[in-house]
Amino acid sequence: MTAALAALLLALAPQDAHPIELTVEAGAQDRADTPARTFVIVPDALAKVRTVALNGSGGMTLTGQLSDLSISSPMFKVKAGFRPRELTIILPVLKAGQTVSFSGVLSPVSPAVSGGFKWTEKGRESIDLAFDGKPVLRYMCAPLDESSKESREQTYKVFHHLFDPSGDRPVTKGPGGKFTHHRGIFYGFNKVTYGSGKGCDIWHCTGTAYQEHVKVLSSEEGPVFGRHRLEIAWHGAGKEVFAREERELSAWKMPRGTLVEFASSLRAEIAPVKLDGDPQHAGFHFRADNEVADKTAKQTVYLRPDGPGKPGETRNWDAKNSSHKNLAWDSMSFLLGEKRYTVAYLDRPENPKEARFSERDYGRFGSYFVHTLEKDQALAVAYRLWLQEGEMTVDQVAAKAADFTAPPRVTAK
Repeated sequence: MTAALAALLLALAPQDAHPIELTVEAGAQDRADTPARTFVIVPDALAKVRTVALNGSGGMTLTGQLSDLSISSPMFKVKAGFRPRELTIILPVLKAGQTVSFSGVLSPVSPAVSGGFKWTEKGRESIDLAFDGKPVLRYMCAPLDESSKESREQTYKVFHHLFDPSGDRPVTKGPGGKFTHHRGIFYGFNKVTYGSGKGCDIWHCTGTAYQEHVKVLSSEEGPVFGRHRLEIAWHGAGKEVFAREERELSAWKMPRGTLVEFASSLRAEIAPVKLDGDPQHAGFHFRADNEVADKTAKQTVYLRPDGPGKPGETRNWDAKNSSHKNLAWDSMSFLLGEKRYTVAYLDRPENPKEARFSERDYGRFGSYFVHTLEKDQALAVAYRLWLQEGEMTVDQVAAKAADFTAPPRVTAK
């Protein structure tokens, strides 16, 4: 968009319209279907506007989605009458070293965009995220039910299901099956001590330990991404709350698959809280549908930064074999029905280290760390999962990891 055209559009817009100009730099690597974020300061009158049309050099056009700040956003001080907003776009293609500019006008009469992401509550049992009517994520959040051993097992932890890119079926596991404590996209630790030395297992949720969904703190929906932030209470001995978590899940739909970002901020209610465990029972993990354990485990293939393993072969950190740690990424290819899927697990340097990784042929993998939370401290972590049909190469997964740890630079004015 030329400067003259941008000025003309602004002149034709309502009086309280607000211009947006972006500069996007690819950086050192090619970008393809890459989410990118920046921050804009907008008048209070435009705080509820959710979309903006962006016209770029070379004829590129994008839709930007404006939202409240995410859990990992910096704090902003702004003058009265204005507020910070997060602006998210998806770059279809940008070559390494390339820079492109975009211009748009944020207006109270910005046209609504049909379709996209939408959240729907299913009673007190779950909250679904759909894209154009097809499911993407399902948050399982039923209240703890201790009327029987079986009902407690069903409800003692919260987690998210992830659906295949077509939205036809979940690719993740719920209660039951091989190791009932494995649940889809989940986070916890089996060796927790807190306060004066009390202990609990918030992974297996034994005894009186459990994770409780308290409330939805915020949610975002629109054409570019869907996101919600949750308050989750971690209960230990005697059901007391020893830690409180804000957990945020974001999802983007791409032409080849689905990208999910998991972010968490955990604070001690009864300090100090020491989080510990082992590679199989602590940290942030993904578990594929139990069909993998029942039928296709020996056809599961792990792809790592040093190349692919053999079908059914796994690596696991332990004290004697400690090389399987601090990976930038790991990925798992598995079979469900007649389809092969790949899920890539993306870590980042800012997460606590050392990160000890674990793999299982039945479809569970992830990493954990040891960390102590003192009073008034927050433990912030963030991971991404990429899901697609078919297999991936080392270069393809590495590109997804680079999008996470060294994203395109976006500046706004």
